[in-house]
Amino acid sequence: MDKKILEIENLKREFKMGSEIVRALKGISFSVNEGEFVTIMGASGSGKTTLLNILGCLDKPTEGLYLLDGVNIGKLSRNELAKIRNEKIGFVFQSYNLLARTSAIENVELPLLYNPKIPKSERDARALKALDAVKLSQRKDHLPNQMSGGQQQRVAIARALINEPVMILADEATGNLDTRTSYEIMALIQELNEDGKTIVFVTHEPDIASFSSRTITLRDGKIIKDAPNENVRSAKKALAELPVSDES
Repeated sequence: MDKKILEIENLKREFKMGSEIVRALKGISFSVNEGEFVTIMGASGSGKTTLLNILGCLDKPTEGLYLLDGVNIGKLSRNELAKIRNEKIGFVFQSYNLLARTSAIENVELPLLYNPKIPKSERDARALKALDAVKLSQRKDHLPNQMSGGQQQRVAIARALINEPVMILADEATGNLDTRTSYEIMALIQELNEDGKTIVFVTHEPDIASFSSRTITLRDGKIIKDAPNENVRSAKKALAELPVSDES
């Protein structure tokens, strides 16, 4: 039987805005199995960001169940949520979120700094291995401003891998990149998925979603479609087919 990494049942999230109640999520249910690559799509106001914050343990649902790797997130304290975030989730953001005056290898090591049991030698070794996985070990001593946007996003992905999380959660991770660089990042994401990584990728771009094996579409706080992608595109192939004039 497939192991479920995410289980969402009748998830609701409401916010009070003055005297009004805004229902951002209106009872959504889905699950993600280990090793799946799922994209979540939806226009602005669909509930995508609210769902992302709950999946990332940055927020808790008003109602409903969220199990991450068997742990009931709704019952955790703030400190417990922080621990789960650091141990079980690898985050990749649209804006990379790298420290400007810090080298690539030091940026990758950041999540390990919260664990005093890991000596520096092991931190360095694990960070180098993660940079190697994203084909960037040769740039380990470079600062973010000495790297392209695509290279910075690779560093961010290496940082997401460092704790060997049960899920990589990406938020519009190609949003700041041109088409060629976006496809390079998606080729890397597909490779990581082939290696068994579970990936939940939030995007508003249909061409990016076409690289995943399944897409969940939100509208007005509800799931309107949850279906496997019949023809999963190869990002490597899409990259090879781009006209040379696209290179910049």
